[in-house]
Order: sequence, then C-alpha cells, then structure tokens
Amino acid sequence: MGTHIARLVRTPNPSLLLVLLSLLQLAFVSLGDTDIENLLTFKDSLSNPSSLRNWNASISPCNGDIANWIGVLCLKNKIWGLQLESMGLGGLVNIEILDAMPTLRIISLMNNNFEGKIPEIKKLGELKALYLSNNRFTGDIPDNAFEGMRSLKNLFLANNAFTGKIPSSLATLPRLLVLKMEGNQFVGRIPDFKQNVKVVNFANNELEGPIPASLSNMSASMFSGNKNLCGPPLEKCSLISPPPSPSAVPSASPQPLLIYKKTISALQIALIVISILLLLAIIATVIFVLSKRKQNPGLLNATDDDSSMLPPNSNDQEKKISDSGGMMKRSDYGKLIFLKGEIDRFDLHDLLRASAEVLGSGNLGASYKAVIMNGEALVVKRYKQMNNVGREEFHEHMRRLGRLDHENLLPVEAYYYRKEEKLLVCNFMEDGSLASHLHGNHSVDKPSLDWQSRLKIIKGVGRGLTYLYNELPSLVVPHGHLKSSNVLLNDNFEPLLCDYALRPVINQEQAHMYMTAYRSPEHAINGRISRKTDVWCLGILILEILTGKIPENYLTSSYDSNTNLATWVNEIVKDKRTSEIFDVEMRGTKNSKGEMICLLKIGLSCCEDDPDARPELKEVVQEIEEMKDRDERELSSTIGEVNAIMSSRNARDGAFSSFNR
Repeated sequence: MGTHIARLVRTPNPSLLLVLLSLLQLAFVSLGDTDIENLLTFKDSLSNPSSLRNWNASISPCNGDIANWIGVLCLKNKIWGLQLESMGLGGLVNIEILDAMPTLRIISLMNNNFEGKIPEIKKLGELKALYLSNNRFTGDIPDNAFEGMRSLKNLFLANNAFTGKIPSSLATLPRLLVLKMEGNQFVGRIPDFKQNVKVVNFANNELEGPIPASLSNMSASMFSGNKNLCGPPLEKCSLISPPPSPSAVPSASPQPLLIYKKTISALQIALIVISILLLLAIIATVIFVLSKRKQNPGLLNATDDDSSMLPPNSNDQEKKISDSGGMMKRSDYGKLIFLKGEIDRFDLHDLLRASAEVLGSGNLGASYKAVIMNGEALVVKRYKQMNNVGREEFHEHMRRLGRLDHENLLPVEAYYYRKEEKLLVCNFMEDGSLASHLHGNHSVDKPSLDWQSRLKIIKGVGRGLTYLYNELPSLVVPHGHLKSSNVLLNDNFEPLLCDYALRPVINQEQAHMYMTAYRSPEHAINGRISRKTDVWCLGILILEILTGKIPENYLTSSYDSNTNLATWVNEIVKDKRTSEIFDVEMRGTKNSKGEMICLLKIGLSCCEDDPDARPELKEVVQEIEEMKDRDERELSSTIGEVNAIMSSRNARDGAFSSFNR
C-alpha cells in the first residue's frame, strides 16, 4: 500500500492533481468559508448592524459547539441557529442569503426593527423554529407561506402589523407546537388546526367566526381582543333567524342565519351601565380636584394619598417614560406597596420622574432601569402574564415574598397592582447577570470568569435555593425559573437569585410556555413537575457554568434530549474527551481539575431524566460545600464515576429519544 502511494506521488498525474484540489476545496468549504461569506453578506444587508461588531472574516464563527460570533449558535462546527434579539437591527430580511446555509435550524430576530412583508420563509424547509415577534413587519401573509415546512415547531409572529387572513398552510404543519400571532391585524376565521398544537395565541386581532373545536381547550385569554370571535372557550355563538319575507310561501320555514357574535346577558348589560356611571363619577371627581388645585396650589402636598393624582409637569414625565419604551401610562397611576417597611425611600412619582432605560424584554415581561432623584438605581419589571390571579391572592403572595431575607436572594422592594399588569421593583445590580458574564464579549478589561468565581457563584446559588426550599415548603417549585439570566452578581461576584417563587401568580399558559421548570424531562413525559425539577435546573446551570455553553434546551418549547446540554456532555465523556467539556475561556484552572471534575459529576447527577434518580437538593448543596481539590487518584476515581453515570443515562436516552421522535 505504501509503495503504491509513493509511486502515485512520484508520478505526475494531472487527473490526480485535479481530484486532490477538489478535495482540498471541499475541505475548506466544510470549515465554513461559505457560511462566513453568507453571514457577512447578511450583516451588510442590515441597517444599524453595530451589535454584530465581532463578525469578521479573520475569525471562524464556530469552534466546535462554541460560538465566536455574537448571536450565532453552533453545533459540531456548523451554524445551526441565529439568535439576533434586541440588537436594534433593521431593514429587510434577505432570505436568499439564509437559504444558502443548509444547516440553519433556528432563526430568532425578535425585538428589532425589521420591516416590510414577511420573507419567503418556505425556502427554509428544514427550519425548526422562527421567532419574528416585536418587529415592524406589515402586509398580508400568502396562504401558502409555510407550505412544506414539515419540521417547523415554533412560530412567533406577535406584535407586528400583519394584515389579511391567517395562512391556511399553518394548519398543515405536522410538527407545529407553539404559534403566537397576537397583536396584529389579522381578519377572517381561524383555520382548523388538526395537529397536536400545544399553545396558540390569536389575541388582539380582528378575527371573527367560531373558534375551531380543536382549539376549544385553550385559555380564553389566547383569543381575547377579537370582538367577533365566539364559541368555546369564549361565549357561544348565537343563531338568529331572519324575519320572513312578505312574499314568502306561508308553509316555508325561514333558514336560520348564523351570526358570529357573543351572547350578551342581562348581567353584562348591567355591568356596562354601572361602568359608565362609575366613569362619569370619576370624571366629575377629577374636574372638582383640578378646580380646587387652581384655588390652592398646595393641595397635592396636603393630600394623604397624593399618589393617586397626577404630579406637577406630569405631561413631561409621561413623555420621558414613553420615549424610553412605554413603561407606564397616565392610566397606570396608583400606589406602590412596599414590602420592607421603607415607605419613604421613593414612590411611584419618583419612578415616573426618572428617565427609564430599557434593560430587556423577556418572555414574562419587560425590565427597565430607573434612576430616581436621590441617585438610587432601581429595576422595574413589568409583568402582563399575571392577569389571572385575584387581587387578594396576589397581595398575599407578595407579602410572603417580602418576608424572605437571604444574602443570595435579590429582595422585591415594592410592587404595584393592576388587574391588567403588575410591577415589581428591585435594586439594580451594576455587574449584570451570570449569563452576560458567561456568554458576553470578553476583553482584557472584562475577562471571562475564573474557576474560583464560578465555584463561588454556584455555591451561593445552592444556598439561595436551599433557603427558598426551607421557607416555601408548600410550593412545588420554590424557584421555578432558575437560569443564568436570573442569577445576578454583585461587585464581589456573590450571586443573587431573582424571578423566584413566581409560579403561583403567573398565568398557567405562559408558565408552561416560558418557565424553565416546564422544559424539564418529567414535564415532557408525564406532564408534571416536582420539587426535584429545580434540582434539574440547577444541574443545567452547573453544566452551563463549567462548559460556557448556552443551554439549547431553553431555546425550545419543551424538553428535547437532542438539545439537552447534559446530552452533549454525555457524548463528550463517552468519547473520552473530558478535557473538551470545560470552557476554554475559564481562567485559574491549573490546580483545580479535581474540583472541576467533582462539580461535573454533581451537575450530571442533577440532570437525570428520572426525578427519582436525582439527589435531594440538600444533598447536592452539601456535596458542593464540602468539595475540595483532589489528588490524581481521586480524580481518576471521579472520572470513573462520571462514566458510570453516563452509562446509566445512555440506556434511558434511547427510550426517551423515541418519545421525542
């Protein structure tokens, strides 16, 4: 064989050279040159692409499963997703460029300024998830826009300006699970979705007619704001017979005409009349107060509850707030309720006078930074997904949260209640979230977290979780939404958990769609969560801290073993490439391999698919607290334990993979 190769090398052969050159060209293409060119072309097609500043041809977008370019999701050195959210990007979406990237499976362009008609999405036939919510897309969507997209599971088109009918091709997608189309101007009837769609949202459109029976088990809030929709889960459609024509044959019975309108009861009419009378009374009161104010300018200062009235120069303050993202409107004026007894620190007027900076818009609500008159920085989180909880129930739960006190919990300082939305007020953390430190751009001035900082953070998270479990024993999931973006850091890198214990007041539909507890394997298999679910979330967080990888399982609507971070770690360990698991940007690891392997073992044990196979939280936290660096013999033993864990997982993974298919 060696002689044959040597002869080929010595003998000039033009055909062989051409073959070798072709192979070399294919090799370069497989390394991603074409993808680099396509992404740079896509970047050039955008307006305001400054957020993509590290996209340049000198650096490969992917290094295995690690992305070098911001907003790029990588898998096995291939680009499988673009997560370009809240970056101020605009222009038209050039689908021709993205069509040239055959491995692309997820595209998220939410919370940007993209405009024009919807791109010709069906060209991306293998796409699994498309998120276009909160942009400026307009126009009708062609009826066949999604024809042939047999892999599409998640489609988010909410809060744009789409018009026309809902495309019937959506009802033909066999794998569609989540469809969000609220906040547009769609008209006509809702198609009949025969497939097993888990969540739909058609609220605040101009739809009419009966809701298909296949969607009748959804929440009524998913269809609200469409005045001519009827049928379960809304009020029933009424049948009204037209009056007989004078020329009609007496024996002929008139055919009933189906009118798509909601049946209005006497009680509803009474409520409408009462509402009108109350509105008139409020208007009269406001006129009286304003007339008194002109006579006595000090009236506002003398009022016991002046937070219910407009502050001086309220028009200017309202403009500042609305310019910064619409945190509050004039109709939102009310009273903050403090949970820590510090009533004089600030009030709602202070928040209104502050210029609000939008920090982000998550699935459960938007966050704003407000610096009040005394220089104190606060975060106001606005939730619209809590409108199903009653007033007293909400107040009681907030008082319960107000009694919590632990160094690893971010306290809820105050809250504001309205039926339609709620505000929670916390202190602003200058150093941001754990997610920003793990996945943000690193530099000499802002290096990646070292090992000791990461270990300190995970220990603090464990202590905070233990406290929640002890203080909130009646909650199934005392946290329920544990992930790296909900772990804030102070200037000493001490972690503070936020968005904890909110499951009892979050609407069930949104909780199932967005909270991390509902991305767990037990919810996917049995439709239930347990107190071991937070343990699974902790395990995923541990693996994220060790690997520096974004947990792909949180980008999907439900658990999928193929996107589970623990599955990726399993494959690496199985191939005996354990050293490749750890984040290459993690500093200070030279003498800490034993600790790192030990924490890896703990994280994997928390990620068992079967909740009964996971350790109790107190056992996990105790192991982390007692963890010390180990010598080489202990290190080898621990690696063996990790391999044993992976072997036991492999047997279960086969069964679970068939479930997901």
